[in-house]
Amino acid sequence: MLAFETDCHIFSGCGFDAPGLHNFVFKPLFTIGGYEFNKPMMLALLSTVVVVGFFWAAFGKAKVVPGKLQMIGETGYDFVRRGLVYDALGKKEGDKYVPFMVALFFFVWIMNLWSIVPVASFPVTSIIAFPAGLAAVVYILWVYLTFKKHGFVGGLKNVTSYDKSLGWVLPLIVVIEFLSNMIIRPFTHAVRLFANMFAGHLLIVMFTVASWYLLNGIGIVYAGASFIMTLAMTAFELFIQAVQAYIFVLLACNYVQGALSEHH
Repeated sequence: MLAFETDCHIFSGCGFDAPGLHNFVFKPLFTIGGYEFNKPMMLALLSTVVVVGFFWAAFGKAKVVPGKLQMIGETGYDFVRRGLVYDALGKKEGDKYVPFMVALFFFVWIMNLWSIVPVASFPVTSIIAFPAGLAAVVYILWVYLTFKKHGFVGGLKNVTSYDKSLGWVLPLIVVIEFLSNMIIRPFTHAVRLFANMFAGHLLIVMFTVASWYLLNGIGIVYAGASFIMTLAMTAFELFIQAVQAYIFVLLACNYVQGALSEHH
């Protein structure tokens, strides 16, 4: 969200309104049944519509000889299936998790992409609640699979890396591994995505507002440099958005793989 005075420039007597946390706070757009809906929430809902709508259109009437839309859909689906799920879980175990991972990848990616879409201009995942919610879903799946596969005792050994051969350091390892897997893991999974999107959006807003603020007198030279940085950061952000979606799902696949693997 960009909020700055349109008549405020350098040398005009007003100060620079630096972007900050206020750029991530949105007023409710409307209220339904006592629940308030703001811009990030609407973009998240729209992301769901975009992902479901695209794959419905691509595969709703799938053909042996795919059309352009089906070909794009198959390419994206195959990218996640082979490049992420099969690499982590193998074909036999991985097939059942492909739909979930495909949906997760494209949902995260689309929520990231809103950052560079005009009017929207905001990455939904820069609000910690959204990455935290998705990380919680992955975490619950991991815990469920761990204890389903190994049982209660075996599951505890899996999450604590219990190994008698460790000797006197075993209690320390058990505590560290338990905290790492059961508490720190979902936190870092969410924060990694959130922090990258938060920082990227803040930088783009900073250079955008600075370009406008410097657009006066000799400041035009610096405004041009700031505008070039805005374009460069936007292009870089496009790359980061895809990478962060990839990493988020890669970690999800690795967690599932860890839950299904035999404890040694």
